[in-house]
Amino acid sequence: MKRSSTVARGGVVRGGAVRRVVLAAVSVALVAGCTAQAAGTGSGAAGPSGSASAQPSASASASTSPSASESASASPDASPTDDGKAPSSPATFPTPEPSGSASDGAPASPVLMKDGDENEQVRELQARLRQLKHFDRAPTGFYGSMTARSVKSFQKKQGLTGTGSVDETTWQRLLGASRKPTADELKPSTTNALDTPAPACMTGRVLCISKESRTLAWMIDGKVVSSMDVRFGSENTPTREGTFSVGWKAREWTSTIYHTPMPYAMFFSGGQAVHYSSDFAARGYAGASHGCVNVRDRAKLAVLFDQVKVGDKVVVHW
Repeated sequence: MKRSSTVARGGVVRGGAVRRVVLAAVSVALVAGCTAQAAGTGSGAAGPSGSASAQPSASASASTSPSASESASASPDASPTDDGKAPSSPATFPTPEPSGSASDGAPASPVLMKDGDENEQVRELQARLRQLKHFDRAPTGFYGSMTARSVKSFQKKQGLTGTGSVDETTWQRLLGASRKPTADELKPSTTNALDTPAPACMTGRVLCISKESRTLAWMIDGKVVSSMDVRFGSENTPTREGTFSVGWKAREWTSTIYHTPMPYAMFFSGGQAVHYSSDFAARGYAGASHGCVNVRDRAKLAVLFDQVKVGDKVVVHW
């Protein structure tokens, strides 16, 4: 009985050992299966040649448990980043704003007037700017560098980008800040303030030209009939001073020396003449003539040209 009891106990021992061995083998098999799935998913190496023998295991495992990536994204226990925040999706960069858009996202306003334009809207622009003390000349209708500077000054005061060109936003701001110009404001009798006429200008029919105020006053018996801005020669080609007379006139003329147009030319001293200058209209006092008296308001000079006669006096003074 003692022996059989010992055998029975030994049998129990052997049976328990067998069960432990079986459980261990199952555990090893399960662990090996998870490892294979992770390797197959992460590295793509399911077998020596990607054989199908490893695929059923991966598929079966996937059908019974979520993948590693799904577990990480769904689990609140995912590893935090260095700053303690949960892992985020891959970094993305904002799409740049299309060119032509303003900084606040509004589309750029189309340009209505710019350097080089010449029309009645430009004349109104200049008159309105003059009301607001941004433009100190009489309107000419030509959009040159002086007008561009005046527009830029207005834009900066309004908190707009100083482009020097008039877009819809600038124009609407100007309309709101000024009033409709009168006929005299659009085409005033003078631009720069006239200088005191020289004594020689006070009698007869005279083109009284002041280098001090840069003006030409058409005077008859001491009274100003019309006036306009003028520009003179440079230091190397100065406009001569003194009392002269109109020797001859040409409605259309081209310089035989410089080969530049000289419309409405009234010659008073050799090759020096009063005439219209497109360069003066465009650049203002940034340039100079070769000795002539340049006028930038073509329309006003055209009227004057018809009034002045050969023999009329021309006085150039400071």
